[in-house]
Amino acid sequence: MKLGFFTAILPDLAFDQVLEFAARERFACLEVACWPAGKTDRRFAGITHLDVVGFTQARADDANALCAKHGVSLSALGYYPNPLDPDPGVAQQAVEHFKQVMLAAEMLGVKNANTFVGRDWTKTVDENWPRFLTTWKPILAFAEDHGIKVGIENCPMSFSRDEWPGGKNLATSPVIWRRMFNDLPSPNFGLNYDPSHFILQHMDPISPLGEFRDKLFHLHAKDLTVHPQQLNEVGIFAFPQTWHTPRIPGFGDLDWARFMARLYEIGYAGPVCIEVEDDTFGKTLAGRKQALTVARNVLATFLG
Repeated sequence: MKLGFFTAILPDLAFDQVLEFAARERFACLEVACWPAGKTDRRFAGITHLDVVGFTQARADDANALCAKHGVSLSALGYYPNPLDPDPGVAQQAVEHFKQVMLAAEMLGVKNANTFVGRDWTKTVDENWPRFLTTWKPILAFAEDHGIKVGIENCPMSFSRDEWPGGKNLATSPVIWRRMFNDLPSPNFGLNYDPSHFILQHMDPISPLGEFRDKLFHLHAKDLTVHPQQLNEVGIFAFPQTWHTPRIPGFGDLDWARFMARLYEIGYAGPVCIEVEDDTFGKTLAGRKQALTVARNVLATFLG
């Protein structure tokens, strides 16, 4: 396993500066944020450390040269939109940009591209399913043609009013994963697994690892604290942000020793990339850097 982080937490820094920080702080790899250049209303999104639009082999060679200079590899390219948005134009833009992400990954020699399946949050899983199949079958064919493994993060994406009530991502639970992988049985279709999203859903984050070991393409390391007193006040159907706090690994409710032990038991040898959404370190660049280094120190005890 290689320890790294998702670069979206450092929007203040250019790609070469992120690499310099990663090397100085002894990170082995990076998942690089690849949103379209511009701004977004969603926090932790809209970050462009590599602009994949019009990406060329020359630019890929330059990026790889920078990685070699700093001794840091790329674990994946990451872009997390909603390919099943009820607005067809928004959905199509998401799909087309994700294809650009995959093409850039191919030129870089990176095998993983991470994203969301998406969802029309006003509809049930069954109501979303026909469109999911229609949208994702050609995406996966494209991924297979270009040798890219697509890692779907399991975040419910149900944290704000525009995501209510169903959330903007179908792939939140084992029962849905089984259905996805059965209906679209591509070897290039798997998971970018984040255990904190199971803590949020009051599920065991360790239990699915064995069954889905062959689908674990990439891993996000993030933690979460559920506040029982607040939950007792508002109930589980309130907005999640009223009763939980995202934390860095080791500072929340997940037993990282048991989690990492299980990864070793099932033979996981992929990237472990810290994702920071923890405001207890502050919202400054210095605070977010500190969150990364503290999380590194927690996880480094489990990685030789």
